[in-house]
Amino acid sequence: MELKPQDLFVVLKIVAARCKRPPYLQLATSLGLSLSETHAAVQRAEACHLLAGQDRDNRPNLAALQEFLLHGLKYVFPPERGEFTRGVATAYAAKPLSEKIAPGSDPIPVWPSPEGKDRGNAFSPLYKSAPAAAMRDPVLYEYLALTDALRDGRPRERTLAAEELKRLLQQAAETAL
Repeated sequence: MELKPQDLFVVLKIVAARCKRPPYLQLATSLGLSLSETHAAVQRAEACHLLAGQDRDNRPNLAALQEFLLHGLKYVFPPERGEFTRGVATAYAAKPLSEKIAPGSDPIPVWPSPEGKDRGNAFSPLYKSAPAAAMRDPVLYEYLALTDALRDGRPRERTLAAEELKRLLQQAAETAL
C-alpha cells in the first residue's frame, strides 16, 4: 500500500485533536476532504502503521509517526517551490519556529492562498486543502508548519523543528491519546 500526502494530513489532524479518531464526517469537513478520501486515508495510514487499528479507535501510533516525520518525510513528500505570491506563512516563518528563528532578507515560504496575509515564495502544502484547514485549527497549523520545516528546511530549521515536534508529540502522548 502506498502512503499519500492526504494520509499524513489526516493523521496530523487526529494528533492535533488529541483524542481518538473523530467521526469521519467531522474529520472530512475540518480538512476539506470528501468522506471517501478521508476513509481511504485512514485505511492507508492504518496499513502503514501510522494509526493503530480500529480496535484501538484508530489512535495515532506516535512513535511510528515521529520516526517517519524525522527520517522519511523529506524523501517521500518533498515540496515544490514557486514564484512570489500571497499566502499563509509556513515552515520557519510560522509558529512555533518563527519565535526562534529571525527572518532573513529572503522571502518567506508561504502556502499559496488568496486568504493568506503574508507574501513570499510559494511552498506546496502537504495537501491542497491544508492552508484552509490550518487557518481554522491553530494546533494543526503548528504541526503542518513543523512538517514543512522538516520537508525542506535548512539544518538549523530542521533541528529546531524536530525538537519542537518531539515535544508536541510527547505532550500528545501524555494527554487523551
